[in-house]
Amino acid sequence: MTQAIVRMEEGATAIEYGLLAALISVVIIVAVTAAGTALSGVFDNIQSALNTVL
Repeated sequence: MTQAIVRMEEGATAIEYGLLAALISVVIIVAVTAAGTALSGVFDNIQSALNTVL
């Protein structure tokens, strides 16, 4: 009986770690996408400035 409870808790812990890893992955993807969009805007501004000068 005790071993069965320990196995159930280990399974629950593994699922919790999996959910936590998935959440962290989503946060990283959102952050990288936002940074990429902002960086694209910076490069567009640089390109416009260079086109004006040249």
